[in-house]
Amino acid sequence: MIAVFGHLNPDTDAITAALVYARLLTRQGVDATAYRLGDLNFETAFVLEQAGIEAPALLPELPAGAPVALVDHNESAQSTPNLAELNVTRVVDHHKLGDLTTAQPPYLRFEPVGCTGTILLKLHREAGLDVEALDARLMLSAILSDTLHFRSPTTTQEDRDAVAFLAPAAGIEDVEAYALAMFAAKSDLGDTPADTLLRMDYKVFPFGDVIAPHSWGIGVIETTNPGYVFGRQAELLAAMDQAKAQDGLSGVLLSVVDILNETNRTLVLSATEEKVLREAFGAEVDGQVADLGGRISRKKQIVPTLEGYFAPQG
Repeated sequence: MIAVFGHLNPDTDAITAALVYARLLTRQGVDATAYRLGDLNFETAFVLEQAGIEAPALLPELPAGAPVALVDHNESAQSTPNLAELNVTRVVDHHKLGDLTTAQPPYLRFEPVGCTGTILLKLHREAGLDVEALDARLMLSAILSDTLHFRSPTTTQEDRDAVAFLAPAAGIEDVEAYALAMFAAKSDLGDTPADTLLRMDYKVFPFGDVIAPHSWGIGVIETTNPGYVFGRQAELLAAMDQAKAQDGLSGVLLSVVDILNETNRTLVLSATEEKVLREAFGAEVDGQVADLGGRISRKKQIVPTLEGYFAPQG
């Protein structure tokens, strides 16, 4: 059996891609089961509830050499802690190549699109398989989530075409209304603990020299109600400080993305983060908040800039 899973602190794409890819492999005669590497966020819980299915189980401890398939990630810092001991047989992803190494040649499918769901639709077509209604709904949801309904600069024409194809197959007549319902669920944060809010969409990235990298935690809260998030600024800064100490990080950032207005205001923990944001982005910082303007994509607009900033000189 092949265990299929997305990244830590899973988002809608990570969860739905695991479900869809495991079903696709099974339809092709490969025994596969979807798993997750963390709790669902509110948007993903909404998507699965609307689809009438349960979340995949948490990934159990796998023995060394167990075959696995990765979706929506390929970097060890974002995966299961014992990834190096496992047999990675397949990777389907839309991120940059990370530090993944394998003992045997794996099947790799990387494409510069806005969502893993867009690639999975292609895999269905290439296999000559019809897209079932449930899978269509899951892939559609992931694309709308990852591209913020085409607001993100990661959006490609292929993502738009995929949504146009998947919507009728999923039985969703009003895509905009469905996307807004997803974003409303994502924004209904209630009294969620601050450390949970920080880590709902949170990844650790190594920047700079390979021997002595700068490890930064970068979280994102995408919301239609940023005022609620900033109302809890003190709590979130305390959670960021705790994460920085616990994980031995050089810095921690938390970007609050206003989905509807397409803006990014980022919480600034200390003078270290402030210096980097000023020098790397030219950002103005006021009251421990940096205005990053329209930079709403961590993958395309935040991480690449930091990689350039921390790149070894000479």
